[in-house]
Amino acid sequence: MKNTPSQLRVLSIDIGGSHIKATILNKKGELKMEYDKIPTPAPATPDNLIKAINTLVKEFPSYDKVSVGFPGYVKDGVVKTAPNLGTDYWVDVDLSKKLEKSLGKPTQVVNDADMQGLGVAAGKGLEMVITLGTGFGTALLMNGHLLPHFELSHLPVKEGMDYDEYIGDRALEKEGKEKWNKRMKKVFKILKTVFNYDTLYIGGGNSDKLDFKLDKNMKIVTNADGIKGGARLWLADEESKIKRKVATPTNN
Repeated sequence: MKNTPSQLRVLSIDIGGSHIKATILNKKGELKMEYDKIPTPAPATPDNLIKAINTLVKEFPSYDKVSVGFPGYVKDGVVKTAPNLGTDYWVDVDLSKKLEKSLGKPTQVVNDADMQGLGVAAGKGLEMVITLGTGFGTALLMNGHLLPHFELSHLPVKEGMDYDEYIGDRALEKEGKEKWNKRMKKVFKILKTVFNYDTLYIGGGNSDKLDFKLDKNMKIVTNADGIKGGARLWLADEESKIKRKVATPTNN
């Protein structure tokens, strides 16, 4: 029997620098099983990554569509950069097509912060999403429209240092939690001044390391919140407050 839209099951995959996580979602973005995860292979070549994903989901329940959040610049399912996995392996790799062939289901691949943004944003005003993990992920939405290729991680924040180097995993390990939090206060001040967002959502594995009070329009979100974006990628615009199609500056 064919699945009706209300019975839609989406395999939602979050690729990180240290782990690959996955679950099955229904149309509403509700988890139909607990998260499962596997270490990200080293080296994280396309072939190794796809093998790891197949191993991870081998015993999963059936699904109809696949959504993937990838830590890099992704355009139309094609990876352009992958700073935390090894860009040399990934330039112009059509991960969407490769996974579609490997898993046998329609597949969409987007930047991991973009997928998080689709999952947590309310569709009201200017909403910014950041992820604090191996690196620094960013996404921006205006009235529910995801703005394309919004990547701040390699902007300089201090002489000789970009955001990934300033507040990523390595910085946290090297400098310690106290100094890292001082850096985060500086970063939040910059983001507030530059973007004047209505809401800032903070996700990623290191978000729970923040030890100071946040503004009322700043919210910590979980992976479970963000992974809902995997379902929203497959919704028509009229079904969701968040627009499925990415806004582009050339649209009339």
